[in-house]
Amino acid sequence: MYRYFDGRCVFPRGWLYDQLKIQAEGQFGNLDRIWPDVRDSAWIGGSCEGWERVPYWLDGFIPLAFLLRDEGLLSRAQKYIDAIVSRQQEDGWLCPCSREERAQYDIWSAFLIGKVLAMYCELTGDMRVEDALRRAMKNLFDLLSAGEIHLESWGRYRWFEALIPLLYLYEKKNEAWIPALAQLLEALGTDYPSLRESWKTPINRWTFDTHVVNIAMMLKYPALLSALLGRREEGTAEMLWQLLTEYNGTAVGTLTGDECLAGISNVQGTELCSVVELMYSFEWLFAVTGDSVWLDRLEKAAFNALPATLSDDMWTHQYDQQVNQIACVTFPGKSFFRTNPSDAGLFGLEPCFGCCTANGGQGWPKLALSLYAHSGDDDIFCALALPSQLRAVLHGVPVTVTCDSEYPFRLSARYTIRCEQPCEFSLSLRVPGWAEGAVVDGQEYRGVSSVALRRIWQGETAVNITYLASPRKVSRPHGLFAVEYGPLVFALNLPADWVMQEYERKGVERRFPYCDYELYPRTKDAWQRGFSGSDMTVVEHRGDGVPFSSVSPRITLRTHTAQVAWDYADGYETVAAKAPAGREALDAPEETELFPYGCAKLRMTEMPQLLPPRI
Repeated sequence: MYRYFDGRCVFPRGWLYDQLKIQAEGQFGNLDRIWPDVRDSAWIGGSCEGWERVPYWLDGFIPLAFLLRDEGLLSRAQKYIDAIVSRQQEDGWLCPCSREERAQYDIWSAFLIGKVLAMYCELTGDMRVEDALRRAMKNLFDLLSAGEIHLESWGRYRWFEALIPLLYLYEKKNEAWIPALAQLLEALGTDYPSLRESWKTPINRWTFDTHVVNIAMMLKYPALLSALLGRREEGTAEMLWQLLTEYNGTAVGTLTGDECLAGISNVQGTELCSVVELMYSFEWLFAVTGDSVWLDRLEKAAFNALPATLSDDMWTHQYDQQVNQIACVTFPGKSFFRTNPSDAGLFGLEPCFGCCTANGGQGWPKLALSLYAHSGDDDIFCALALPSQLRAVLHGVPVTVTCDSEYPFRLSARYTIRCEQPCEFSLSLRVPGWAEGAVVDGQEYRGVSSVALRRIWQGETAVNITYLASPRKVSRPHGLFAVEYGPLVFALNLPADWVMQEYERKGVERRFPYCDYELYPRTKDAWQRGFSGSDMTVVEHRGDGVPFSSVSPRITLRTHTAQVAWDYADGYETVAAKAPAGREALDAPEETELFPYGCAKLRMTEMPQLLPPRI
């Protein structure tokens, strides 16, 4: 089992630092100032929502504050932690409700705040908070065992989230009630493998069984049980993932779910919460299994689906994104989404529902916390080649590993290792599954998932790695193709006009910069295209200060496309049909620049390979 070096050891640099800084200055970094459900939450003594939204927000805000070493952010995070812990009831109950309300309170939020407190303890070593966490989880065990509270609703479908704080406590306390609570939750909670058949055919009805965020969270439960109870992970997560992607997968490594599973479709939505929860599941699955395929999946979601659903300044987000997304507007009649209302595709403060407003902020910070891992005091595994620095101690020796890279915009990285005195350990560099191979300091490696360099390190040593890859077309359903280069998916960018909407609804104000936007394509039929020919040329650019800029991407692909007969989805004027009516080019090929998917807010990602036009 691997463990990630915690946030006290990891220092983001380069574009990753810039992305975290943008987040801190945007919507997710300011919800305690602008959004009643966080600013005035019952968790801190206010009158607004006292369930999942403050814990969701803290789950991203706390690691963001620590990674940026920002005293203002840290102070604001501590204010919330102090307020929550100070309101803990005498028997350990932590959630903001009275004794009389406990039986009806959905204890999913108790699992969630437990996860937050465990992370806070890992980052601070605060024994006061650790004691509050222990008392809260022990209280849940006592009340569940006695039948005074029950596992219902969201709690029954998200029972495994409690395993995260329980794992933290068990490594600290090793008390018998901790695994006993884990086993009790497993017995009372939903058995997800038994739901497999319901995931194969989408229905236009909301159910817990097919809720995409439940399922994204669920993937990590076999790993968590394995780590806590000493069980072997028998490949359950892999089996479930293969089935889910067969029937609901997307070109960017996520699942359709707007907000329940929506089938194999390039125009159904994917909820932002499901993207960040998938990422977190992948992070846990690699840590427990050691299988780098989960890191491949993590990268694909992180570098494509996550930035695609956020505005450049991160002051707005979407609830649902579409792989082929030709407009982001409120549907004038019946919603196109299966189980979400008509505004779910807008960029805004809380389009559709506020869960993603609170929860979307965990994506980038937790990715940054997953850059480096170890399995003891003798190795460093470089999981993700993002610009950063690791400061650790191995065998009592201070060790610094600095990664200078523009990955994933460039397929290379330079690691500089500094040791104050001689120290023997292994430095392992991951080779992604999409790579044809890697070159490390001039030596080529193929057919490997990592390159391990074991030596006595002393002074300063540089190690260079280049990943071998070419642009490639990947087959997608309905006879379409997507283009990939490295971990990035590329799409036809559709320049958009952002139409601002400022208003107030249910006491929540939307005003610049946290207003809502509808996005309209500047050219009405620019999306009706397909690939013409097979040429693809990589073009590197300087970019601007936004890593996944929608204006100035750091990398593009040049290829040729042509117009094709492609209708709208039946009954809609702002949604493309899943596939064109034919495959014949209607005009001559034209050189086209493809943007990284995460940079293209309006886009066509899955397109056909066209036949030459008839003469």
